[in-house]
Amino acid sequence: MTDRLSIAIAQINPTVGDVAGNIALIEAYARDAGTQGADLVVATELAVSGYPPEDLVLKPEFQNRIIEAVITLAAKLDAEGLPAVLLGAPWRVDDKLYNAALLLDGGVVKHARLKHELPNYGVFDEKRVFEQGPLPGPIPFRDVRLGVMVCEDMWYPDVAECLQESGAEFLISLNGSPFDVDKVDARLNISVARVSETGLAALYTNQLGGQDELAFDGGSFVVNPDYSMVVRAPFWQEALVMTEWTRGSNGWVCAQGDVQTSLSRDENIYSAMVLGLRDYVNKNGFPGVVIGMSGGVDSALSAAVAVDALGADKVLTVMMPSPYTSTESLEDAAECAGYLNTQLDEINIGPAMAAFDQMLAPSFEGRDPDITEENIQARSRGLILMALSNKLGQMVLTTGNKSEMSVGYATLYGDMCGGYSVLKDVYKTTVFDLCRWRNENRPTDALGPGGMVIPDRIITKPPSAELRPDQKDEDSLPPYDALDDILHGLIEQEQSVDDVVARGHDAETVKRIWRMLDRAEYKRRQAPPGVKITLRAFGKDRRYPITNGFTKQI
Repeated sequence: MTDRLSIAIAQINPTVGDVAGNIALIEAYARDAGTQGADLVVATELAVSGYPPEDLVLKPEFQNRIIEAVITLAAKLDAEGLPAVLLGAPWRVDDKLYNAALLLDGGVVKHARLKHELPNYGVFDEKRVFEQGPLPGPIPFRDVRLGVMVCEDMWYPDVAECLQESGAEFLISLNGSPFDVDKVDARLNISVARVSETGLAALYTNQLGGQDELAFDGGSFVVNPDYSMVVRAPFWQEALVMTEWTRGSNGWVCAQGDVQTSLSRDENIYSAMVLGLRDYVNKNGFPGVVIGMSGGVDSALSAAVAVDALGADKVLTVMMPSPYTSTESLEDAAECAGYLNTQLDEINIGPAMAAFDQMLAPSFEGRDPDITEENIQARSRGLILMALSNKLGQMVLTTGNKSEMSVGYATLYGDMCGGYSVLKDVYKTTVFDLCRWRNENRPTDALGPGGMVIPDRIITKPPSAELRPDQKDEDSLPPYDALDDILHGLIEQEQSVDDVVARGHDAETVKRIWRMLDRAEYKRRQAPPGVKITLRAFGKDRRYPITNGFTKQI
């Protein structure tokens, strides 16, 4: 009887659709694990296709390529004396498609376990593309019965209970669990609950990487039957982590290994932004990014993230002053670009403003200047950035934050113009927190410099769009501390007006913000993708109708 197992956690960064590349990555990890004596390598959910594959997985050609690649890998592992591999892949059974965990052993796909709990909320819509698998039994491996689950199967008690009752000796969960600010604790709590219910140790392996709006933070771990966490892989880094298992009189336990310490809220958010942007740019083949540098806090933080993600040589910053741009903003933009070692170009939009005034004068005759002229400035800047993007190939990185996007304090086809946004799900108050954090910390994988990267004056001066004389954000919006708390109640917590007022806010202000939030939905539908940070990011998480009469009744 087997009393010892060496299991390697493969915390990898797959690319959706790159079957050959993902298979090569899994094979490379298996080779490395083999040199360290691993009996089994455990990869992540849908590691072969990348996660989430969305409707791509419905293409028969894609499915066929995955099946052929997995079968080929199984034979190669055995022929070259490499460890067995437990991996995630889309898998056809009786002409139905499942989200599966596959054991590759002895040169074949020896066992398949089909995901039972299919998530269909928030960013997940697996019922759209996969069939529900039956409640699973254990997988036999080296005289050990492995209780294998796929991601959501861990979040409900039924699957773990079924595995325990049918003889599983410890639990293994393959995951593609995207980051949000509360997810790290939630994963651990759920795993401990399953350990408590079954009395079995649990190995939890999680994907790493950026995929469109989602960032996956890794942090794979093992919890023993006594609820102690004995292994935790690094966050925000690919990793191969060896775990050593022993069968004792009370069942299987994992030996004490390295346990990565928890990261602060700000470090997790900043790391999500960096990895999300890095993978979006690199996996899509962009040579870099171009950013409109206003001298304000949002563009400064976006530039810092871009430099940390890509390197200063791949970030072009552009200052586009108008007659309303202050000397301080010019100085601050230049100082920030200097700290970050990025190229800073200056293109004055004054001539464009004058040209539009002349072109539109006959149509605007008899009408006073208003927000129209302010939007022309923002759209002139958007046009310039897109022209640079077209000519140079660099993607435009937009700089709007969640507070602005929530209430429509952004110009469609202007400052919303671009290919990606790292601040899309970051409230303004958090923007300030992240700027201070980055000035005091340099992430381990950052390509940017240490020390101060965002000038103090950018952080401390009153925010302004500078589209008219002496303009301040608070001319149009409540103070950001109040605004963000109202928005958090309305968006993340789905509270009513009365509930938000009870948090200490003026009733008329809350009603006004609610109306602004719903009225801006048509803008958000046309916004670029951005990194998911909160429990309810705009887009897949929060899907509201554009045509909506409910708010008028408030």
